[in-house]
This record gives sequence, C-alpha cells and structure tokens, in this order.
Amino acid sequence: MPPNSSSAAIYSTTKTNSSSTSLHLHPFSFLWLLLFIVSIQVTILLMARAVPFYNHRSHLPNPVSYPCSSGRIFVYNLPPVFNQELLDNCHELDPWNSRCEALSNGGLGRKATGLSGVVPEELIPAWYWTDQFAMEVIYHKRILNHKCRTMEPDSATAFYIPFYAGLAVGKYLWSNYTTKDRDRYCEMILDWVRDQPYWNRSDGWDHFTTMGRITWDFRRSKNEDWGSRCIYMPGMRNITRLLIERNPWDYFDVGVPYPSGFHPRSDSDIFQWQHFVRNRQRDTLFCFAGAPRGAVKNDFRGLLLNQCMNASGLCRVVDCAGTRCSNGTSAILETFLDSDFCLQPRGDSFTRRSIFDCMVAGSIPVFFWHRTAYLQYQWFLPNDPKSYSVFIHRNEVKNGTSIQSVLQRYSREEVKKMREKVIEFIPKIIYAKPENGLESIKDAFDVAIDGVLKRNKEHEQPGYKWK
Repeated sequence: MPPNSSSAAIYSTTKTNSSSTSLHLHPFSFLWLLLFIVSIQVTILLMARAVPFYNHRSHLPNPVSYPCSSGRIFVYNLPPVFNQELLDNCHELDPWNSRCEALSNGGLGRKATGLSGVVPEELIPAWYWTDQFAMEVIYHKRILNHKCRTMEPDSATAFYIPFYAGLAVGKYLWSNYTTKDRDRYCEMILDWVRDQPYWNRSDGWDHFTTMGRITWDFRRSKNEDWGSRCIYMPGMRNITRLLIERNPWDYFDVGVPYPSGFHPRSDSDIFQWQHFVRNRQRDTLFCFAGAPRGAVKNDFRGLLLNQCMNASGLCRVVDCAGTRCSNGTSAILETFLDSDFCLQPRGDSFTRRSIFDCMVAGSIPVFFWHRTAYLQYQWFLPNDPKSYSVFIHRNEVKNGTSIQSVLQRYSREEVKKMREKVIEFIPKIIYAKPENGLESIKDAFDVAIDGVLKRNKEHEQPGYKWK
C-alpha cells in the first residue's frame, strides 16, 4: 500500500474514532455546562441578597407605605404671646363681644342647636356653629397631630409658624386704634422668626403660616387705609400664607375654605352626609341668604333680593340683616338643603363663607364675580367651573337678565350631574373633627398641607430663587 494511502487510512480511522468518542461524551459535557451556569446564578443571587439593593422605588416611595413622601413639617414653638395668650384673653379680641365661645372646642365653636329634623339625628353631634375667622386655631390644633410632623428641623421640608395673625389684629381694625397698634404683633413675630436659623437658610421660602382673615386685612398701603401692613413687611414676602380670601395675583397667598359648620367624626359621617344630600327632596329652584346694603349705591344684593321675591315661589330668602346669620343658623342650612341653586354674590369682600355652607348642603352655587371662587380655591374645587356652578355676570343682572330664566334652562339631568360634582368635593371643603383627621378621606386641612409640601418641593427645583 502506498505510504500516502496508509496515512489516509490511519487518518480516516482516527477521525472515525474521535468522532465516535465525541458523540458519546456530548450529553455529559452539556450536563456539566448546565450545572456550571446554574451554580454561577445561585452565587450571584446569594451575593445580591447580602448587598443593599437600591432601585427607582427606593427614591420614590409608595405613598401608601410611606405617607410622608412629600416631606415633613416642623412646627415652631412660639412664645405664647403669639397664640395661646390670645386664646386665654379671648374676651378682649372683639371690641363688642367675647370671642371665647366662638373659639372653644379647638376652634370649632359651640355645638349646633335646632337641627333636629333638619339633618339626620346621628349626624347632629358633627355640627357646630363655627366662627368664620377660627381657621388659625383649627389648623394649629390639627398640625400638632399631623402624621408628617417632625421634631427635628433638619429633616423638615416645611416650617409652620403658628401665629394667630387674624385674632391678633382683629380688635385693632375698629375704633380709634392707631396703625402702630395694628402692626405691632406682626412686627414682633417677624423679628422673632428672622432670628431662627432655618428661616435665614431659605429667606422664608420653605415657611408657611395661617392668617384667618381675608388678605386685604393685612395689606394696608397707606396709614389712613384699612388694616395691618403685615404682608408688606420685610420678612413676610416669601412666606406662604393660607387665607380664607387670597389676592389672586400674589403667588404666596393661598385661598383655603372658610370653616363651615359640618365637622365629620369619621369617614362614615362623610358617606352618610353625602347620601343624605344626594337624596334630599328639593322643592325650591334657588335661594338667597343675605341682606341688602342700604348704604351702598346700586347695591347688588338688593337686586338679587328683588328677583328672588318676584320669582313666584321658586326662590326662598333668608333675611340676614344685622348678625342674624352670623356663623350659621338652622334656617340657612334648611334653605340650602331645600334648594337646587344658591345665589352667591360677593360679601364685604369678594368671597363669603356662605359659598361653603351652600355647597356642603349639596346646593349648586351661582356666582357673579370670578374672584368669588374660581380665582380663590383652586386646590379645593373642580377644575371646570361649569361642572359644579353657574356663572351669570353681574352686569347682565343689572341690565335685566332674569336669574330664574337662566336657571330654568338647566334640565333635571344637568342639575343632577352638577349636584353630584358638588357632593363629590364636599370632603375637600370641610374640616374634620378628629385631631388626627379622618381614616382615609382627606379634608380641607389635608389638601392644604399636601399643597404646601408639594410647592415646597417645587421650590427646590432649578428656576426658583432663594435669596
């Protein structure tokens, strides 16, 4: 056999044997490879369990498991002269009457009377004749028990100044008090707060306070004008201010609901009240609770009263001359409960507490000024004004437009839909009774605090100037 033939035979034999051996070993090699890969994976998993793992959710906690994801609140412990002493001397806060009863029960005031047969019996304990200027006391008591309060200022997102500005200035707005009298308390608190290191750190941008009156009571520009000049004082400029009426063109003014009389004790109270007003039989098209201002030329309220009295039984009037309707009465509540619509002209200022008394009763508000609600309470009311209210420009009424005719154009289905929107937002415009709030429903206080924390987070973003 030629040499190259022998070599070819040997090569062929070796190749065949090698191929045969390879085929026999392949399953075992694959098994070992599989075991090797699995062992590596198990090792990696064991190592991972021993090392802290940070993912996207660790930076954005679930609000259910971490309710303070927007930050925490530090409450300043002010000298008593700025809050508690004002309450202790409540009989001196008004030049005509004691304010002690109005500020009792943590700002809720005296328990409501005369409601038997007007509201469900089991809900009567949730009703108080709350003073419209008691907001500072209500907020202070609630915030001391807030779940996101911190005792460590270094961990705070927001700093609350529990100064009762409205109570402090109240009695000085009348009689012969001087501008120095009206400004004294505000000058004192700003001197105090400017000495605090956390105020100086941000120049007040992360601070907020409650001022339980309308903004115009704190915006005196000239000595002969009304009110205090508190908001115009150095130091107050960057502080967020919660007020029952805001200046729509001032970013730091935030309008919050006037306190009304319903203070639910639980989620159940809310649900029961919503069911009650939803199913209430209403036999009146519209109503008006108020009084004419005889001293005011071309008084708009007088026009509303005339239209109401000429509405052939389709409108009810509650005469609020003098102090007859001060802080609510059973007659006002019953009238709102019986009416589809309630007329809401401006009060002494652009807003009035009656807006919230009306809506809590499930009645649909009729506005004549945009600044009465639409430019005031954006955190608390539906985004679409037409979904829950009617707007008739005041000039149309002055020129003879019939309010009755406008309201009668709404079908029963449209009225039902608007009322349902009002009822949906009732929790956001009331202040609950428990110091810790309700179980799962957020009330006006919760909405306000959430809003403050959110805007403070926004202040940390690029584009905001801290100095």
